[in-house]
Amino acid sequence: MASLQFTPLSTCTQPSLPDVKLFRCRKPLSVRCATGNSSSPSVTTGDDFDAKVFRHNLTRSDNYNRKGFGHKKETLELMNQEYTSDIIKTLKENNNKYTWGNVTVKLAEAYGFCWGVERAVQIAYEARKQFPDDNIWITNEIIHNPTVNKRLEEMEVKDIPVENGEKQFVDTTCPWVSKVWNSVEKHKKGDYTSIIHGKYSHEETVATASFAGKYVIVKNMDEATYVCDYILGGKLNGSSSTKEAFLEKFKYAVSKGFDPDTDLVKAGVANQTTMLKGETEEIGKLVERTMMSKYGVENATEHFISFNTICDATQERQDAMYKLVDEKMDLMLVVGGWNSSNTSHLQEIPEDRGIPSYWIDSVERVGPGNFIAYKTMHGELVEKENWLPKGPVTIGITSGASTPDKAVEDVLLRVFEIKREESLQVA
Repeated sequence: MASLQFTPLSTCTQPSLPDVKLFRCRKPLSVRCATGNSSSPSVTTGDDFDAKVFRHNLTRSDNYNRKGFGHKKETLELMNQEYTSDIIKTLKENNNKYTWGNVTVKLAEAYGFCWGVERAVQIAYEARKQFPDDNIWITNEIIHNPTVNKRLEEMEVKDIPVENGEKQFVDTTCPWVSKVWNSVEKHKKGDYTSIIHGKYSHEETVATASFAGKYVIVKNMDEATYVCDYILGGKLNGSSSTKEAFLEKFKYAVSKGFDPDTDLVKAGVANQTTMLKGETEEIGKLVERTMMSKYGVENATEHFISFNTICDATQERQDAMYKLVDEKMDLMLVVGGWNSSNTSHLQEIPEDRGIPSYWIDSVERVGPGNFIAYKTMHGELVEKENWLPKGPVTIGITSGASTPDKAVEDVLLRVFEIKREESLQVA
């Protein structure tokens, strides 16, 4: 999720307007928030940039808001009009299973908009209502969903230009992400290196790393095993080798000046909130066992620290998907932004079970005819003809935490249309 910012911009055709900036979880931009206003934070980025100090000063400034503007009821009503679905309502009223013609749909028990995403979008809508005539800027996408992002563009919420001026900051960061930041700050305070389970280029992980002291980012269990094998001098499974090889392997995923020989003596585990819950837990257990093995059980707490930073919404959607793939179905549809990490992990579950699964970001990927363009869990784009089998079909469906119900409905309506055309051809 991102944040909103209002800033004055001058043009040759109109007077400068106050601006609003919406921001979320990316490392703060180099920005001067005001001219001559001591209550507004003024920062620059660089080697001496302290994310904790920036965050502290920003959240205590007069032009900072993360609670909205008192328009919650009206904006939620508008969002319900734009994003809810009669098809999803029918499914929920029928134990998440319903048949339309020869198409049976099974909906995951937990899916779609999570609380943090709904809150972020709702605050963005509130900002536009509060400042109807002002420029509104986002530092990055509020959520990873093309449907919602297009709607925000229509509301003239735009990418931020880097310019000086007075700004009102509206923070839409999910509290679960803030919880991770607090955890890595505790690692830093205790001189623990943060082992962050995440994707080093993902904006949430970039932000988390900016709050850490020393860190190494591991994408999966294999990379975590490599790190732990290095800690144990190659005695875990022999996957690691030299210090130079370590630094080459993680050259984009370690803090500046990182030395694996001295910076892995004390370690704490944190995670990108959208990673697989089970894998994060296993990485934490592995690091803990590694420290016990190297320094003794009695000394483990001096070398390992961990806090629960797994997002409830991510966990619930993954658990629901595991339950859904145990049921009988012909194929799975996963609806969510192609740059959405939590959605990629939902796609991973049916793929691992060998279930034909199609991850699409919008209805535009389906058709014309019985054609689909989808991505695999690894991000490979695949185009396929005749992806829907002939005759009666049972489809499992879920959606990522940034996906509104209306986007799922649009996809199902296209599926129904394809099957109706098939019936007419047979007749």
